[in-house]
This record gives sequence, structure tokens and C-alpha cells, in this order.
Amino acid sequence: MSWLRIKMDGARTAFHPGEVLAGVVDWQLDAPAKPGDVVELRLVWFTEGRGTPDAARVGIARFESPGEVDHRAFRFQLPEGPYSFEGELITLAWALEAVG
Repeated sequence: MSWLRIKMDGARTAFHPGEVLAGVVDWQLDAPAKPGDVVELRLVWFTEGRGTPDAARVGIARFESPGEVDHRAFRFQLPEGPYSFEGELITLAWALEAVG
């Protein structure tokens, strides 16, 4: 991928459990997509710090037949947990990751 950008509705970066996280993802690919290619936007949480790292994929938005230059809307209903936190030994954070 040449570039990919995720834009949140309202430019928000903090959300409460149960809220809707929505926006648009746009990209420019290095070459035209082949049949069967997809771009995925994943909602994930992960831990960092001491101990064994943990992670989970909570939601996936699949964009079938992506154009070489394209944009698509996404929407995730956020779960009730786990909550984000930053502690002395461990941090739990949420992220959107794109895979093409």
C-alpha cells in the first residue's frame, strides 16, 4: 500500500463503552487490486508491559474489491469492555489497524 488514512467522524479519539465508532478509511494502493483482494479495518485491544502480551480482535470491516484509489465508510459498535487503562505494570489500549 502506498498510503492509508483513517478519519474518525468528529475527529474524536476517546469513546465510552457501547458508543459507535465511525469514520472513513481511504487509501492508494501500489497497483490495481487483483480479484479477491480486500482491505480490512480491524478494531483491536492489546496489552503492553510486564508479563505475557495479550490481544483480541473485536470487529472487522472488510472492503471487498478495493479500488487503486478508494475510500469506504466504517462503523463499529464498541463493546462494554475491557476498559483502557495505563498502570505501573501493564497497559491495555484499543486501536484500529488496517491490512491490505
